[in-house]
Amino acid sequence: MARFDGRRLSWFRVGVLLVGVSALIFTALSGWRWFEDARAADDSTASFAAYVDVAVTPQLAFEKPVSIAARNVVLAFVVASPTAPCKPSWGRDYSLDDASSDLDLDRRVARLRQNKGDISVSFGGALNSELATVCSDEDALLTAYRDVVNRYDVRTIDLDLEGAALTDSPASARRARVLKKLQQERAKEHKNLKVWLTLPVAPTGLTPEARSTVVATLKGGVELSGINVMTMDYGTSRPKSQSMAAASIAALNASHHQLGDIYSDADDPIGPATLWKRMGVTPMIGQNDVAGEIFSLADARALNAFARDKGIARLSMWSLNRDRSCGSNYPDIRVVSNSCSGVDQGGLTFAKILHGGLDNSNQLSADDSAGAPTPLAPRALPSDDPAKSPYPIWRSDQTYVEGTHIVRHRNVYMTKWWTQGDVPDDPTVDEFSSPWELVGPVLPGEKPMASTKLPAETYPKWDAGKVYTKGERVIFDGIAFAAKWWTQGDIPAERSSQSDPSPWIQLTDAQLRVAAASANK
Repeated sequence: MARFDGRRLSWFRVGVLLVGVSALIFTALSGWRWFEDARAADDSTASFAAYVDVAVTPQLAFEKPVSIAARNVVLAFVVASPTAPCKPSWGRDYSLDDASSDLDLDRRVARLRQNKGDISVSFGGALNSELATVCSDEDALLTAYRDVVNRYDVRTIDLDLEGAALTDSPASARRARVLKKLQQERAKEHKNLKVWLTLPVAPTGLTPEARSTVVATLKGGVELSGINVMTMDYGTSRPKSQSMAAASIAALNASHHQLGDIYSDADDPIGPATLWKRMGVTPMIGQNDVAGEIFSLADARALNAFARDKGIARLSMWSLNRDRSCGSNYPDIRVVSNSCSGVDQGGLTFAKILHGGLDNSNQLSADDSAGAPTPLAPRALPSDDPAKSPYPIWRSDQTYVEGTHIVRHRNVYMTKWWTQGDVPDDPTVDEFSSPWELVGPVLPGEKPMASTKLPAETYPKWDAGKVYTKGERVIFDGIAFAAKWWTQGDIPAERSSQSDPSPWIQLTDAQLRVAAASANK
């Protein structure tokens, strides 16, 4: 029995006191939430990062951003390997190591960061298996996510969940448990890991499966940074009279309301302004997968204005690979291309429009160019160490054919055409005139790549008097070449030009590995 001022309190008085204290606590918490929401409403910080399809051909040189809007990217998609379900791969086609060697991905990421950009990584996508859906071993699943995060040193990951990944409840629970552990690991290392869910919507809001995925992720203890809605491919859910911008805005408003209910049900009520700060939006630019759905430049302007008005935290688009008008040789722009938008962009880019007004971009110059680099104080150029270089050191007396990699002053370069004596980092030559293309820096811990050795009799030596037809292979000065068409007397290593193209192409490292393996059987 409680006492106060020497007097015995009745249970009734104790109850009244507790109710009063509870009311004060509730009022204080409500006041704090109001304060936090008001502060969120005043916070105009937002970001733009377009998706880049890593495995698609032709490759996009994301490491050389053409504008400030293209500096930050979301690399997509990491999925389960077709041969090892608990191993991460890029689009099923490249393991992390293969992406480094075949796509030079690690070096290109480093180059982007040199250019003041950064990456996040997206897992999943519409076409392949997100890791948690096929990897049931949670320790192996944690290792897979961790390997990606550590390899690319990312602070933000994105789970693009579509199709079967949305209806797989065990996978949703498993993914949440593993991501919670990964966030805890990173926190112990004083490294934050932001987790976003990217989910499908209709103009009426998140699909039921998408809502269930959010609930399962929160229930599993993941600290969600936000939910990114894919405003695309509406199909019959969008009235034909409704523009793509209007459908996207309707989807955002409806999703905002749904997410408010979800957070309240999870005992984490959030004010409306704060909730907008936990949302993102990603349209598919130009021609969508659904016939008749075309997200125009005008739609992009309208969506950007709405996002800035509401304070949405993240804008993106699918994809930077597609952010250009299709060429005249593309026969039917109604068919979705991985390399162009299907609309006449008139020299404009969706990235610049969607990025406008974000990250202080209103202070940029009118052409939104990446800008000239800040002049650096003179310094000695770094020396090259063959023992720490993945490719041979450049030599002025060496002949290099198209596609050859070398190292010069701790940077990796690749030839665009035959060259001899042209200095890769000559500051007086512009990038279009130089036969060399800067790929990126030599990475810490790199060592010389083991060269593929072909058995001496794998291919015959080139013979000036012999006629070669398409596909025939030869060795010239120790280098393997394949004929592109009928040829006789054309030296494989000679310079190729637009008016006089070479009939020979040098074999890639991957082709040489296959040839060596076949010869050794």
